[in-house]
Amino acid sequence: MNFRYNTKQRNKTIQGLRSFKDTLPTKVKKIINKKGHIYSKTLDNWRYIAGDELFKICYPKSFKSSNSVRGSCLNIMVKRGNEVDVEYSKNLIINKMNAFFGYSLVEKIKLITFEGEQEKFKEKILKKIPKSQHFEKISNIKNEKIKNSLIELSKLFGKK
Repeated sequence: MNFRYNTKQRNKTIQGLRSFKDTLPTKVKKIINKKGHIYSKTLDNWRYIAGDELFKICYPKSFKSSNSVRGSCLNIMVKRGNEVDVEYSKNLIINKMNAFFGYSLVEKIKLITFEGEQEKFKEKILKKIPKSQHFEKISNIKNEKIKNSLIELSKLFGKK
């Protein structure tokens, strides 16, 4: 194998086959090395880890791992007024996360409160508009093709 010097991303590039880790940009490697994959897996499986009741009122904000005495910490955003419920469930969340990953990963949980609606896991709900509003607005359209297509579209949404 020949070694070439490349100043853009890596100090050295290897010609030929190389591992996937070596092809990643240096910034992405730093994020993965800081256990960014743990945070993404936690986000993907948060409903299982926290349970349905806690899923509605909290979500993980960040994961900070450290090799020092303090141990790793999971920061959780909690809707104001529900801090007590999550506080009592801390040990349950820690046990489920450690069981999910297969080793002692989280040692403590830090709660951060916020006001308002959940931004990350907000479920989208379609608002139902009365039919009279639809048909009044659609009847004002002059183009027949557009008018007919909008009527068909409103019928499809009405069935759902």
